[in-house]
Amino acid sequence: MVIYLKRFKVFFFNSIIMMISSLILQIIKLGFNIYVSNTISTEALGAFELIMVTYLFGITLAASGISISCIRVVSEELAVGNNSGVIKGSKKCILISLILALFATFIFCTNSKFIVAKCFLGNGNTTIVYLISLALPLISISSAITGYFIAVRRVYKTVIGQFFEQISKIIATVILFKIFPDKSIENICFCLILGDVISEIVCFVYLNIVYYFDIKLHFSTFNPNCVQKYVFRICRILFPVSITSCIKSGIHTVKHLIIPSSLEKSGKNSKEALSEYGIISGMAMPIIMFPSTFLTAVAGLLIPEFSRYYIKKDYSKIKFYTDKLLLGSFLFSLILSIFFFIFGTKLGLIIYHNSKVGVYIKIFSLLIPFMYVDIIIDNILKGLDAQANVVIINIIDLVVSTCFIFFFVPILGINGYIISIFISEVLNLSLSLKQLLKIEKKFGSEI
Repeated sequence: MVIYLKRFKVFFFNSIIMMISSLILQIIKLGFNIYVSNTISTEALGAFELIMVTYLFGITLAASGISISCIRVVSEELAVGNNSGVIKGSKKCILISLILALFATFIFCTNSKFIVAKCFLGNGNTTIVYLISLALPLISISSAITGYFIAVRRVYKTVIGQFFEQISKIIATVILFKIFPDKSIENICFCLILGDVISEIVCFVYLNIVYYFDIKLHFSTFNPNCVQKYVFRICRILFPVSITSCIKSGIHTVKHLIIPSSLEKSGKNSKEALSEYGIISGMAMPIIMFPSTFLTAVAGLLIPEFSRYYIKKDYSKIKFYTDKLLLGSFLFSLILSIFFFIFGTKLGLIIYHNSKVGVYIKIFSLLIPFMYVDIIIDNILKGLDAQANVVIINIIDLVVSTCFIFFFVPILGINGYIISIFISEVLNLSLSLKQLLKIEKKFGSEI
């Protein structure tokens, strides 16, 4: 009982830290997003969103599954009190993350011209792609170290790194906008990406320093003869997640790259298509997802907690906390949905001075319960060794929504894109909930 209360206090303490810090970080991010949106044209914002989709695909190639792998392996070693395993497991994760990142960097560098062309920057300077390639190894290694800190329940150290990252990004971007005042789409995107790369360097340096000293301080006992097949255990988690994540991210990238072209086919010119895409993806959706900070903060900590219950076969606690979390997240999201539906139009005018953004906020407010509850379910499933299922569900969702965009957006225009988002979110939640209920049923005989 004493151990249980101690763990609960640590979990509660970490949850509070994550919620407060995530809220502050999201306010900073949102403020920066508003600054950028009000500084550049909606067309440039749309182009930047497309580049970021490609950037995220590179991050998926470089880092998908590595954080979860580190969380799982380190959590399992902590559960049996194996300090040597914590050290070896986390270091193996870092090494594997570097190998994955170098592979992703090679892919991006050798396809730089193709990537630039597809991001609506023509056949011009490929510097942006090389900047992205430079950031990938930093992001991948940082992801592995973040997984370690989540597993050992010292998340405040990663939170500090996130603050350094965001502050350095804002400062760097503002300075770069002044150094390169040209308002062309290519120059704007260059400044934004370079600012992001600088922030990743700052975060990378910080995380590596605190990781080194944390290992020295908390896990000094090391048994060189302790061999637990860490590479195999990491790869068993990593490869299914990585492969399915890459497929998912690839489809996601294609989906977003065809949205502007599909809107063009509906009768809009390229500028209008990019503008509509920029308003929805770069302005309305960040407002809709802003309150999810609270859920995301707790959700990230659910993975090691449910992983421990799963390893110990404590199925009664799994069911108890699952029910409480689902009910809480639904009530929270329902209140937010009503709020955004009532005040969405006013928020668009107040924040962006754009009534069209407000209309989209009001429309997408109806999806908040589906989006937010799905965040909790996905992280519970990851803690129950069903991380591959989560990605497979996302792939099914992306295939369906991509096909809808390809065939119906040219006919229905922007309304078709809105419908595709509704189809995507409802389908994703339905499949995730079905998978969770299936696992609970499997545990039922032992609960």
